[in-house]
Amino acid sequence: MDTVEIFDTTLRDGEQSPGFSMNVEEKRRLARQLEELGVDVLEAGFPIASPGDLEAVRAVARTVRHCRVAALARAKQVDVDAALRALESAAHPRLHVFLATSDLHLHYKLRMSRDEALDAIVGMVSYGRERCPEVEFSAEDASRTDVDFLCAVMAAAAEAGATILNIPDTTGYSIPEEYGQLFHRVRQRLGRAEGITLSAHCHNDLGLAVANSLAAVRAGARQVECTINGIGERAGNASLEEIVVALAVRQASFNAHTNICLEKIYPTSRLLSAITGVSVPPNKAVVGANAFAHEAGIHQDGIIKNPLTYEIIAPEAVGVPARRLVLGKHSGRNALRLRLKELGYEVSDDELAECYQQVMALADQTKEITDRSLLATVHKVKRRRGAAAVVAEDAPACT
Repeated sequence: MDTVEIFDTTLRDGEQSPGFSMNVEEKRRLARQLEELGVDVLEAGFPIASPGDLEAVRAVARTVRHCRVAALARAKQVDVDAALRALESAAHPRLHVFLATSDLHLHYKLRMSRDEALDAIVGMVSYGRERCPEVEFSAEDASRTDVDFLCAVMAAAAEAGATILNIPDTTGYSIPEEYGQLFHRVRQRLGRAEGITLSAHCHNDLGLAVANSLAAVRAGARQVECTINGIGERAGNASLEEIVVALAVRQASFNAHTNICLEKIYPTSRLLSAITGVSVPPNKAVVGANAFAHEAGIHQDGIIKNPLTYEIIAPEAVGVPARRLVLGKHSGRNALRLRLKELGYEVSDDELAECYQQVMALADQTKEITDRSLLATVHKVKRRRGAAAVVAEDAPACT
């Protein structure tokens, strides 16, 4: 079974999204957690962007000792030199060089010809490889690049010394079938190139980042670039937790696994939220508040009898403390009985029926039934039924 390496870019691409900036100490704190999570590569930042970013990469490089630490650089010597300075203390450094290759970017953004782009790529990958043991090259906007030119670029970068070739869907434009085909074409062009890893980097503009990443894995990508909670530019990057859990749950289908410690996923997600102050949407897969919450009575009944009926992975497996059976207007009697039992109350069928009637009446007025409301309801029902029983015992017998 193949290993798909996880390249986490939360500290670089993720941090670029509005509202997610982190200071040096926050980056170090999250980097330590990402290392515990088991990421294979941690992209710490873009050193040329600012003195602060260079210092943050340098701090992360000093902190992280087990996984590889990457620094991003445009195909310019000033960028590469800044990245190399930032990585000087890294135990396992990786230089990550990129240049846009689509005609759209070359013409309007870079004012470069294809030949000039090829020269820059070869020159900077060669320069970097002479100074760093591992170099990755990314063809920005690869999914909108002429396929033949993209293949030529990747072959040239590999010849210059890049051992990781990244094919980014920078604008989230691609769909799974065509993105997977892109990997097939590049691999076909490279032939049996030993020691070359193809990598996927997907954005979520069409909501397809995870689907595209998995299509790339199926097509031979053995590195996936992603972020915690899917944060990133615009609509975000591919979500690390979704990719990793998909590969775990459907391992037989993909014949691949990751080195991620699944039970560290939820704590890592919550740490990022605590650092940035940005909460995860409740319906977010794997780490959202509702990912393991059930309100519908039919679902609750199934979960009580066997969690596999409505959960494809146990919450504890990804570090979520426990599932929640939410009591609301869609809930059933079995869930109510279970929650009352958890609160210390055994109820008869008649008491349960009366509690359920009152709880449903309350649920029509509020979004969720609290334990406090449940306790008040069960106390009232038991007191009333207890008083009724006493009255019945004291009543005179018929003559």
